[in-house]
Amino acid sequence: MQGLVQKSGYIKPGGGAGHYAEYIGTRDGVELLNAGDQYLKYIAERPRSHGLFSNAESTNLDDTMKEVNNHPAPVWTFIYSLKREDAVRLGYNSAENWRKLLLAHQTELAEAMKIPPNQFRWCAAFHDEKHHPHIHMMVWSADSKQGYLTEQGIETMRSKLTNDIFQDELLHLYKQKDLSYQEVRDTAQEAMRNLIREMKSGICDCPVIEDKLFTLAEMLQDAKGKKMYGYLKKPAKAQVDAIVDELARLPAVAECYEVWNKLRDELENYYKDKPRERLPLSQQKEFKSIKNMVIREAEYILLGEVTFEDEQMDDEPFEEENVPVPHTHWQMVNAYRGAQHVLCDDDSTWAEQEEVVQVLEQLWDAGLTVAAHQLGKCWRDGLGVLPDDDKAELWFRRSAEAGNDFSQYALGKLLQSRKRIKEAVDWYEKAAAQGNQYANYRLGKLYLQGEDVPKDTARAISYLTRSAKGRNQYAQYVLGKLYLDRQDHEQAYYWFSQAAAQGNEYAQFFLDRWDSLKTPTVMLSVTRLLHHMGRIFQEQIPAPSVPGGIRIDRKRLAQLREKKIAMGHKPDDHEEQTPSWTMTMG
Repeated sequence: MQGLVQKSGYIKPGGGAGHYAEYIGTRDGVELLNAGDQYLKYIAERPRSHGLFSNAESTNLDDTMKEVNNHPAPVWTFIYSLKREDAVRLGYNSAENWRKLLLAHQTELAEAMKIPPNQFRWCAAFHDEKHHPHIHMMVWSADSKQGYLTEQGIETMRSKLTNDIFQDELLHLYKQKDLSYQEVRDTAQEAMRNLIREMKSGICDCPVIEDKLFTLAEMLQDAKGKKMYGYLKKPAKAQVDAIVDELARLPAVAECYEVWNKLRDELENYYKDKPRERLPLSQQKEFKSIKNMVIREAEYILLGEVTFEDEQMDDEPFEEENVPVPHTHWQMVNAYRGAQHVLCDDDSTWAEQEEVVQVLEQLWDAGLTVAAHQLGKCWRDGLGVLPDDDKAELWFRRSAEAGNDFSQYALGKLLQSRKRIKEAVDWYEKAAAQGNQYANYRLGKLYLQGEDVPKDTARAISYLTRSAKGRNQYAQYVLGKLYLDRQDHEQAYYWFSQAAAQGNEYAQFFLDRWDSLKTPTVMLSVTRLLHHMGRIFQEQIPAPSVPGGIRIDRKRLAQLREKKIAMGHKPDDHEEQTPSWTMTMG
């Protein structure tokens, strides 16, 4: 497929056609005319021309010449040319078809030239050249203050006309290219997902970036105004960019960015003529949010903020299995256990989950209070029912009031996610009083952060210590960092060792660097940035399509994920459920 060739220029106001008109008006085979009106007469009257035309029923040459000659602003000139074989095959070897094409797109051409459509003026003439049939077109605005042409505008005009002229052929070509792009995209998606998992789960030890972040923190100490990239002075911005580009050199990030670039190259090569420019990651607009994350990490260093690496904490084990149930109620217990397994089985169907909800309601009516806890989870997570926080709260509260500490904790989490902090703390304290390690951990975290309750470090350490003694590895890990900040290396080492013995990789990270320790916030800053980078790359993966041509709404998925995280879920749990196990109550 041959393309449409476009050439553009303009005629300055006040001097007629100028040098350009003189050149085209005095070419071999053209009758010499006076400057000023030569260009119009040239395109209308030269040999083989089919005459001047415009959007009017008939075009008066003298009136058009007078209007253009007296126009106090630029008049733009365009040549649109086709190969002879393309023009004949597609019907663009006649003035009428060119006129229809321009009439169909005059509004779009006007917009590309920043001219209001009602002010858009044009005229053209067709020349049936032997090898390159073409038109000469002149454009101006009735309002001399309107209109200007940019490279993007020129490309837009060419693209609009090309897409129309080659419509059928482009449709066939794009279908072929779309299939090819889908193959490239699917391969890239899988590669990126593997690398993203590596970024989001690993711990990164990079002293070079740590030092650069520490330097940035010192620069921000004296910075006034908002601590955001757009408000920083040039030296601080340069330091942020240097940190981002250093992050881009980390193997997982570099490989993922290369895959992402190849994917973008493939897409733009299919649908654009101009080669895509590859930029450093710090200058790529799709990744600009990492810059403010870098600034936030530097602020953490500056303020000595405590961070909680507890995304992997599973705080909903089957603790309710330990609830004593009279042996005479063994049928109810078996039905309850079966319901639990269905709800925890990723392969269970929606219909099976709906049936389980009915079974649990019957068990509640029969006096099994723990059934209310599972019903609370059903309404919270949308298992067999549409999610409803009010109904989830109702069922959690029923089980909590029956004295079940795991329900008191679950109710506290739900209330905290709904910003009802005082009520949440009350229920956490009830669960903590029964030795619930997760409730103690949540209370310690709240009082250490000091955002929703008054900051109270001593109280936080007390709660965290109770949780740590209950073998909560995340509480043990946080205690290790707190004691390290206080230069109590003996206590810090003890709690890091306790957490590492349970598989806590962050605690092990500190133990491995025990001879080169820095403040905890600095040591983990690169890891947190790597995890942020993984999330940004995840957002850049093209949205997957599902059978029936439906495209998943990434924004909606993100909203659902945020809600789940706010209620204490892992970021990626139960993201794909295709629920097959049927249970009936005997």
